[in-house]
Amino acid sequence: MEAWLVALASLPAVGPARLRAMLAIDRPSELWTSLQGPPSPEIAKVAGKRELYEQWHRTAADLDVARLWTRHREYGVGVAALGTPGYPPVLCDDLDPPAVVFHKGDPQVVHGPRVAIVGTRRCTRYGSDVAFELGRDLALAGVGVVSGLALGIDAAAHAGALDANAAPPVAVVGNGMDRVYPERNRALWRAVADLGVLLGEAPLGAPPERWRFPARNRIIAALADVVVVVESHASGGAMHTVVEAAARNRAVLAVPGPVRSSASDGCHQLLADGCAPCRDGDDVLLALGMSGAETAPVDSRPDPGTVGQRVLEALGWQPADAEQIKSRTGLTMVQVAGAVEELRVAGWVAVSGRWIERVGVPRRTGSDQGPLNGSVKG
Repeated sequence: MEAWLVALASLPAVGPARLRAMLAIDRPSELWTSLQGPPSPEIAKVAGKRELYEQWHRTAADLDVARLWTRHREYGVGVAALGTPGYPPVLCDDLDPPAVVFHKGDPQVVHGPRVAIVGTRRCTRYGSDVAFELGRDLALAGVGVVSGLALGIDAAAHAGALDANAAPPVAVVGNGMDRVYPERNRALWRAVADLGVLLGEAPLGAPPERWRFPARNRIIAALADVVVVVESHASGGAMHTVVEAAARNRAVLAVPGPVRSSASDGCHQLLADGCAPCRDGDDVLLALGMSGAETAPVDSRPDPGTVGQRVLEALGWQPADAEQIKSRTGLTMVQVAGAVEELRVAGWVAVSGRWIERVGVPRRTGSDQGPLNGSVKG
C-alpha cells in the first residue's frame, strides 16, 4: 500500500486535503489504476480543475511506481501509512493526521515529553541566543525539541538541542528530503537525521512550495506537548503554529522581547492574550509538569569590568550603534570603542557592521558565528 501512497502524494499539487479526499474514494492501488484509465468523475472532483486532473492522468501514465519506491529505499527514507506499525502514535488521533509519513532517521525517538520551539526566520541575535539556550537546556532535561529546520529561531533551537547531545531532536520539514531547504541548513538536516529524526508528508522530489509550510506547521503542533514562541512578527508561520496548537489544546508560551523590537510583536500579543511567559527552560518544564532543573552551563566569561558593565546596561537586549551607547552612558567615543572591543573579545557582545548586540551565555560549539541565525539588525 505504501508504494501507491507515495505515488499519489507525488502527483502535482497533492497536499494533505486532496490526498485524504482521494483515499475516501478507494484504495491507493485502485486510485492509481483509475488515474491511468478513462476519466474518473470522482477523482476529477477532487482535482477541482480539469487542467490539474489531466496533469494527474499524464503523471500516472508516465511514473514508474516501483522505481519511485526504490528511490525512497535507496535514499534511506522510510514510509509509514496511517494505521501501520511504523506510523508515529502521537499523530494517529490527531485532528488532521497525515495519510502517509516520510522519515529519515529513527522514528522511535518520537516519544517522551516534546516541546516545539518556533519563531521568525528574521530573528535578532537576542532571539537566536534564547532559542539556542532553550533547545540546549530542554534537551539536557530529557525533552525532545521539535521545530521546522527553517532559518532563524528553528535552526537555533535545533542547534542548541544538538549541542546538548542528550534528548534526540525531531524536525518536521515541508518538502522532499532530497531537497534540503534552506540549503544553508544542510549540516543541521544531516545532524538531526543522524541523532534524531526528520519527518514530513512530502515524497522525494517535492519542492518547497509555499502551501506546504502551513501544512507542516500543523504536524509540529501535533507532535508537541508545549509550543514556545521565541520571536515572531505580528503574522507569520509561528503564529499559524500557535493557531494549530490552540486547536489541539496544547499549552503555548511566549518569550518576552524588547518592546521596540518588531520581531517580538507576535510574542507580546500572545502575552497580552493570556499566554504564559517563557523566561527560561524551567518555565517550559513547569508547563510540562516536570520539576525544574539547573541545566544551563555556568557562564565562564570574564567579568566585563565597570566600564564594560555600563555599556552592557546601556545596550540592553536590542541592537545599538556606538553613538547610541555614547549618548546613553556619557562615555567618550574612545571609551565606548575600547569597551566594545574588549566585550567582543570576551564574548559579551557581537558586532555586525555598525550594530552592536548583546550575547547570551556562549555556545559550547562555536556554531553561533553567523549562518545559523540569519539575524537582522535594527
